[in-house]
Amino acid sequence: MDTLFKTYGRLLADTRFLCGFLACCIEEIRIFADSLKNSQKMKKTTLIFALFLGFVSMMNAQWVSPGNGTTYTLPDLVSVSNGAVTNEGTVFSFNSDITISANDVLKIDNQVTRIDAVGVLITINGSMVCTNAARVGIYGSMTQQFSMRFENATDCQLKTLYFSDGCGIKVIESDVDFIDCKFVYFTRDYANAVIDFMNCNPTIEDCYFLRNEGAAISSPANGQGSPRIFNNVLEENVTSDINSPQINLGPGAEDTIYIVGNEIDDDWATHRVGGISIADLMGTGATKVLLKDNVIINGRYGYNQQGLTISSIIERNQFVDNHFEDNPMNGGSGISIYGMDGNNKAVIRNNVITGNLWGITAINAFDIDLGTEDDWGYNQIHDNGNGGVIYDLYNNSTCDIMAVGNNWGTSNSHIIEEHIVHQNDDPSLGLVTFVPFVDVDGMNEVSAKAFEVWPNPAHGRFMVEGKGKMTIMNALGQILINHEIDGKESIALPQGLYFVRLDDVTRKVIVE
Repeated sequence: MDTLFKTYGRLLADTRFLCGFLACCIEEIRIFADSLKNSQKMKKTTLIFALFLGFVSMMNAQWVSPGNGTTYTLPDLVSVSNGAVTNEGTVFSFNSDITISANDVLKIDNQVTRIDAVGVLITINGSMVCTNAARVGIYGSMTQQFSMRFENATDCQLKTLYFSDGCGIKVIESDVDFIDCKFVYFTRDYANAVIDFMNCNPTIEDCYFLRNEGAAISSPANGQGSPRIFNNVLEENVTSDINSPQINLGPGAEDTIYIVGNEIDDDWATHRVGGISIADLMGTGATKVLLKDNVIINGRYGYNQQGLTISSIIERNQFVDNHFEDNPMNGGSGISIYGMDGNNKAVIRNNVITGNLWGITAINAFDIDLGTEDDWGYNQIHDNGNGGVIYDLYNNSTCDIMAVGNNWGTSNSHIIEEHIVHQNDDPSLGLVTFVPFVDVDGMNEVSAKAFEVWPNPAHGRFMVEGKGKMTIMNALGQILINHEIDGKESIALPQGLYFVRLDDVTRKVIVE
């Protein structure tokens, strides 16, 4: 707080100085007009104008590294940047825009505890690495946010950084990894999202995004990128309440888009924000997606896959209570597949889809595999609905869907049929084949599978699948959970080692 007050005090002092300086200039201009013949006053006025222009130039200055292969720590920048970077102990201030040129490196090490970057742009054309084991904060202010730009950068590793009050981080054709970073209170003044990437494949892992105005992660429709998004927590982003999900991606590149082990929650009643959307509306390349072990809850919708030539594997996710949409015609699906042709493909296995306005919506054209006779789906799709009607699967197309071997929340095939909209309801629609299905009374098909715990290691939450008496103990042997399960159950526990016992079988799981 002391540093924050000092920063505001410095800004206030600078503002007062500038106002006073301008007042002096105006007064001197008046004197100049009244006393053109007074050469001394003419000299004085000229001097003041020169000082004023120099002051304005200083206000707009930036520092650019020479690009000669030098690695700079922040103390190094204090020495060479002519006041662009200053410090008080381990707290450093960026007083103007900073550019690290190609071939040069910015290194954040143990000499730094905080960086105040109020109102500045930090551009990395070379590299940026963080070797500080402790978390370093990079701060803007509520009225003057900082921004960052990585363009044609290489080997950038941003670890254990805390970003607050920024206005966007652009990553353009750059090799950047964000590991164990936190992002809070970003605006959309510089980028559409906290991390807005284009034509590159960033890694975003073990990060936390909270209450930012835009999406947490995005890429444009006119670029390509295949990010690796692992084990992040996204909560209550898109506070501007625009029509955007928390992860909003355009077409992928040659590599697969990995979205694995994330928790996406929008538990904020005033919002109608989606979870994840991947769209290729212009047929750019061929997008491949692995969506696995994610928890997507309390949003406007869970997952949207839209456009041309997208192929996804959707496996072991939880799409729960995504019903915060006033108009069910505008959203509310646990999973929505909207294809412009049959090349929009999805293989959907072992997911929990419940509490949404619509369970799964299939629109226009697609190739959806929810389970075949040789490879059952084992999805739990039940209790999704709106207007007093259950809509677990809505096939709004002429395409047929194989949906064999799923749990529909009932053992009555007639009730399952009532919960599915397809050819039997409208001859112009495609047929959904859902028989055989998992018998929820006996769950014989599910219980015949191996007792499963995933993901392992887990990030805050894991799934247990099976039937019987489940007991979960910590490393000290203390019983934390002890009850019957029948199917799949989501478990949330703090970091640690746990033992999950189902009847006579015990498995070990690590929560990170």
